[in-house]
Amino acid sequence: MADEKEVNENTNVTQEQLQDSGREDEVRGARGKGKFFSHKKVCRFCANKGKIDYKDADGLRRFTTERGKILPRRITGTCARHQKEVAAAIKRARAICLLPFVAD
Repeated sequence: MADEKEVNENTNVTQEQLQDSGREDEVRGARGKGKFFSHKKVCRFCANKGKIDYKDADGLRRFTTERGKILPRRITGTCARHQKEVAAAIKRARAICLLPFVAD
């Protein structure tokens, strides 16, 4: 009986009220189970021991959007170290006009 009337520590709502409202999962912090899952992306520079070169404009375009913005790590799959190097190489290539700052 005491378990049924147990009050959640964060709120003043009983378990019965949570079950009635359908919000029990929200208060407990459970996340929704999505249909989508992604595999772990591997940094291509770590795997292939490739060099990042600011003069390789075609290679650097893979790391920019159509509008010329630098893509984030979560999309490209590069590690933090190589993402910094890629960003610096893109900025150098922009400075010497190998890559555009903004796409037309």
